[in-house]
Amino acid sequence: MDKPNFGLTGLAVMGQNLARNVARNGFPIVVHNRTEEKTAAFVNEFGHEGPLFASTTIEDFVAKLAPPRAIMIMVKAGAPVDQVIDSLVPLLDKGDLLIDGGNSLFTDTERRVKSLAAQGIRFLGTGVSGGEEGALNGPSIMPGGPEAGYKIVEPIFTKIAAQVDGTPCCTYIGDGGSGHYVKMVHNGIEYADMQLIAEAYDLLKNAAGLTNAQIADVFTEWNSGDLDSFLIEITSKIFQTVDTDTGNSLVDYVLDKAGQKGTGKWTSQSSLDLGVPVTGITEAVFARFLSAIKDERVAASHILSGPGTAFKGNVDQLIADIRDALYASKIVAYAQGFVQMHAAAVEHGWKLHPGEIATIWRGGCIIRARFLNRIKDAYDENPEIVNLMLAPYFNEALTRTQAGWRRTLKTAIELGIPVPAFSSSLAYYDAYRREWLPANLIQAQRDFFGAHTYERTDKEGIFHSQWGPASE
Repeated sequence: MDKPNFGLTGLAVMGQNLARNVARNGFPIVVHNRTEEKTAAFVNEFGHEGPLFASTTIEDFVAKLAPPRAIMIMVKAGAPVDQVIDSLVPLLDKGDLLIDGGNSLFTDTERRVKSLAAQGIRFLGTGVSGGEEGALNGPSIMPGGPEAGYKIVEPIFTKIAAQVDGTPCCTYIGDGGSGHYVKMVHNGIEYADMQLIAEAYDLLKNAAGLTNAQIADVFTEWNSGDLDSFLIEITSKIFQTVDTDTGNSLVDYVLDKAGQKGTGKWTSQSSLDLGVPVTGITEAVFARFLSAIKDERVAASHILSGPGTAFKGNVDQLIADIRDALYASKIVAYAQGFVQMHAAAVEHGWKLHPGEIATIWRGGCIIRARFLNRIKDAYDENPEIVNLMLAPYFNEALTRTQAGWRRTLKTAIELGIPVPAFSSSLAYYDAYRREWLPANLIQAQRDFFGAHTYERTDKEGIFHSQWGPASE
């Protein structure tokens, strides 16, 4: 038979599952791993699923591929990616394609695209979302880099991606590091979404006083409406999971220290560089930082006091209010994420298509949700909309949920329950909807102590004043 032209190196779980997905869909694929034994064992175990072919050395791997070769790299982000690239490039021909399918920082991808292009090698920085299950059964795929490189693998990527209403959850994102940037923001939104759900859980447990079984029922009910999403679905299942050792809810035995791999932090850092207020994602990152200082929190819990009161209102109304706060804050998080992607596109000269991004996030990825159909519709109706909160559907939803949103925060404050993502989302909404903000005082202060100048509301120009009482 003819040589395959698609290969994958890096057979950790994500790499293995992507390779199996490719083979299952009938595309011949050569696989490689730094450890030859792992490659052989993988093909031996899963070779019956499709045309999987093992290789030994890196030279053997490349030799078994026909030009133009398309090689997907599935290793840890950072230096390991560069090391694999350096080992491959001397063996490649001009026109060959390398694909980084990990969570690389987009600036690294920009550098690699330019460096490899100078050597005649195409490079795609490709976000892959959906975790291990998505990699095997259909992820959301976000390829960025030279479009000619994408065309080489488009038939494979669109086939192995998740499919929603007959549409693959894969589209060409744009030039340079845009694919990894969009994946980074996806992960940032994921941070916000997860923090919002955690805050809802805290309120259901410690304000409404629900048991884990009742919380599971609430999330199951919410998943049947506008909040229908993968994260709400798995949250319901988490609260139904029993610890086999104790017979109690497993979630209660999970230590309250949340880990992270850095993509949420990158999103926040990039938003600061761009001057975009991505408050929900940033508060979610800070919340994980706070969770990590467990020993300090335990010590502080015996020193610092709080309100020490209990909720005395209507529990059913509180549950409905929490649901409204969750939905409204979710709107804000996505709105901020799409604003950030637009700002990055302007900054880096990318031609992003937000409606298409919403479309490919509807399936396969961690933030897949019914909600994304509304975002796609909003951009279909007005591709130039500057903030999703202004779209008719989301404007109406925010108006409808606003009272419950505010009551939820009032309850949380009265009970001393921290809700940083709920709070920052409402603060962003209130600031964005106001014609006037007190920043005039800040600018006056800056001019007072640093002669930074200011603009006036009543006439054009740049001004500086000597501030203080008029001398007599």
